[in-house]
Amino acid sequence: MKKIPERTCIGCNQKKEKRELIRIVKNKNNEISIDKTGKMQGRGAYICDNIDCLEKAIKAKRLERAFQMKLDEQIYNNLRGVIIDK
Repeated sequence: MKKIPERTCIGCNQKKEKRELIRIVKNKNNEISIDKTGKMQGRGAYICDNIDCLEKAIKAKRLERAFQMKLDEQIYNNLRGVIIDK
């Protein structure tokens, strides 16, 4: 039986299947983007497809900690747009 990859949501801190989560990536040029394929190169962080988890992560600055850099408000707005659109 093949093992299903699991990742931890940075918002609610629950383990879920990798394909259920949204991957956020920081590449070598310190650019943050949303990885829809799950295969982009760079440091990744995972979050549930849930606005509550995103707001928890923003409030606790978990994304900034994961990527070790200050994030622009535009990145958070892009994430909100992706989660709300689904």
